[in-house]
Amino acid sequence: MNPRTVILTAIPLEYNAVRGHITDVKEVTHPKGNVYEDGKFKGLYHNWDVGIAEVGAGNNTCALQTERAINFFKPEVVLFVGIAGGIKDLALGDVVAPEKAYGYEKGKITASGLLPRPEVGMSSYAIFERAKAEAKKNEWQERLPKQERRSDLKVITKPIAAGEKVLTEIRSEVYELIRSSYNDTVAIEMEGSGFYTACHANDGLQFLIVRGISDLLVNKSETDSAGYQDIAARNASAFAFEVLSKFKIK
Repeated sequence: MNPRTVILTAIPLEYNAVRGHITDVKEVTHPKGNVYEDGKFKGLYHNWDVGIAEVGAGNNTCALQTERAINFFKPEVVLFVGIAGGIKDLALGDVVAPEKAYGYEKGKITASGLLPRPEVGMSSYAIFERAKAEAKKNEWQERLPKQERRSDLKVITKPIAAGEKVLTEIRSEVYELIRSSYNDTVAIEMEGSGFYTACHANDGLQFLIVRGISDLLVNKSETDSAGYQDIAARNASAFAFEVLSKFKIK
C-alpha cells in the first residue's frame, strides 16, 4: 500500500499549483460534504497517494478543515502549501519552509498596551530536516518550467507569523508588533497557527508548511498584477513536492 499525504491550500491559485504535480486525479467527497481530489505522485522512495483540499483563509477555519481532512484521508504526511507576504530576508518568488509559526494575536491587554502571549506551532522534526536539506540545493527548481527557474531564488527555514488580518502595509500596528516582538519572523500569512494546532493533535504525523513570497507588504496591488501570486504558488508547490519526493517513511 502506498503511503499517503494530504496537501492543504487556502485559495484556488494555490490549489491549482499543487494539483499540477499529481496524476490520475479523481474527486472524492467527505460524508459532511467537503469535496476533495485524490491523485498520485511518484517520489524517489515512494509512490504517494495525494489528497488535496482548499480549506479557505484563517487559522480557525484551517484548524477545523485540517482535522477533518486528516480524519478522512488518514495520512502519514500533511503539508500546507501557499503564498505569504515577506517581511525580511526574502525576495519575490522566494520560498519559506518555516520551523515554526507564531500565532501573534494572542496576548493580554494592559494599561501599557498588549503583552504578547503567542501560540507557537512547530513543524515535525523529520520532514523539517528534509526541508532544510533540500533548501541547500536547487534541484527543486527542476519541477518548474524552464523559463521560471532563477539562479537567485532561495529557500529559507526561518519562522513565520500567522494571524487573522490581511497585512498589506508596513506602517501599521500589526507590522510593528511583529517586528518588535517576533523579530526573527520572515513572512506573514493567515493559516499556519491553525494548521499546526490540528496536526499536533494527531499522533504520528509528519507535517510542514511551505510558502512562496508573493509580496513584500509594499506595492501589493502592483505585484499581484504582475502575477507574483501565481509565481509564488508554483514555487512553493515545486519545493513541497521536492521535499515529499525525497522524504522516506520509516
